[in-house]
Amino acid sequence: MFKVLVIDDEESVLQSVKRRLTREGFDVTAADSASAGILEIQNSDPPFDAIVTDMSMEDPDAGLRVLNAAFSRDLFAEVVVMTAYGNVANAVECMRRGAFDYIEKNSPGIDVYELLVIKIDQAMDRRRNDVRAVERWERAARAQERRTGDA
Repeated sequence: MFKVLVIDDEESVLQSVKRRLTREGFDVTAADSASAGILEIQNSDPPFDAIVTDMSMEDPDAGLRVLNAAFSRDLFAEVVVMTAYGNVANAVECMRRGAFDYIEKNSPGIDVYELLVIKIDQAMDRRRNDVRAVERWERAARAQERRTGDA
């Protein structure tokens, strides 16, 4: 079961996302601010597999602080940034800093919760593949060390 952290200062959005992801089988933790979310990220053992964060909470850059904390804790963290006030500059900056995706909460004609589930499923596929690749590299390096040590 994948561990997902949801961070949003709007209680209704936070609870709706938590309910939907729990129903999809994720182990969901909720935080109502960027600071609370960052504490969760720092203290979670093992780290969260995915983090869904609002972009603007205590301040306009709260989502970017969450993004930085996530990658400081786990290089393979998958972060989806959600915002009610999307703009191209924010989206580009989030993606440049490594976000898996950037979703606007108020997209007309789109079930944002369904889109979020799809994005998290895709992010978990990428995370699994990345972790497997590192495990293969580690096995290959150990095998190489054994061969070199035996010579």
